[in-house]
Amino acid sequence: MPPRKRATIVDVAAAAGVATSTVSRAFTNPNRVNHRTREHVLAVAVELGYAPNPAARALESGRTNTLALLVPDITNPYFSGVIKGAERASAAAGLTLVLGDTQENAATEEQLIARLGPAVDGFVLSASRLPDDELRRAAELNPIALVNRATPGLACVVADFDTGTRQIVDHLESLGHESLVFLGGPPESWSGARRWAGLRAAAEARGMGATRFGPYTPTLAGGPAAADAVVGARATAVVAHNDMLAIGVMIRLAERGVAVPDDVSVMGFDNIVGSDFCSPTLTTLAERTEDAGARAVEAVVAQVVKRTEDPPTRVLPTQLVVRRSTGAVRG
Repeated sequence: MPPRKRATIVDVAAAAGVATSTVSRAFTNPNRVNHRTREHVLAVAVELGYAPNPAARALESGRTNTLALLVPDITNPYFSGVIKGAERASAAAGLTLVLGDTQENAATEEQLIARLGPAVDGFVLSASRLPDDELRRAAELNPIALVNRATPGLACVVADFDTGTRQIVDHLESLGHESLVFLGGPPESWSGARRWAGLRAAAEARGMGATRFGPYTPTLAGGPAAADAVVGARATAVVAHNDMLAIGVMIRLAERGVAVPDDVSVMGFDNIVGSDFCSPTLTTLAERTEDAGARAVEAVVAQVVKRTEDPPTRVLPTQLVVRRSTGAVRG
């Protein structure tokens, strides 16, 4: 069968016995159309399978009713929560959400923003790798909200890493660890820098040593090199940039016959799906990723609709989830 021809506004007008301008107002400015006429027009549109052309409506209103969400790595389970929350908030606002993968690359992120900018009303950028100045320039053209990144002058949704890193250090100290190794992620990562700063400050306050190794790729594939460095340093406790790297470290340690947590305690960040059924289960700092995605969309919508002048910064709480990958230091 040949494909069915999509109904147009002219088809709806002819079937409903009204002018095309009446059909247009029925969808875009219903207060200017008689109630019964509008109901009739909408019923005919449903029968014919007609939907307004988003591009045409964008020309009239100057808005596309579309937002873009860019993430560094679409395969990282951390971002599934951000995506889910952003999609939920976009749907509630009657907006379409498009997704882009920046591949942990600032140049790719910049290209996506430039290409999508004219076609969307705003951006949610999760864990952006762009410098602050470039983010501000992009915000001059499109409303922007950041997730897991803070830039002065832009709407931001971030996790409470100060409190979270203190929870981590308190936990390790209670187990008798006198020092920790932080396995750093990408150098451009804002959250990575905050995590390390928080760990170092909390460790110093408790008289513990803290050393940073890396950078490492924040994936399972980054685990072997990081784990080998841990073994060479004879560390008793390691905190990885994220859960993916932490799980990769535990896989390599198992291959080398190093027991977790008997020989080395391992911790991560994010509490991704999978951190609770790897072996051993992973102690990690949980973030409210779905809430972060939703709040970021709300911040963009507020800028688009209300033209807010003072973008908010929202700090969401974190919580340490203690599992089997951490244990007391051997006597």
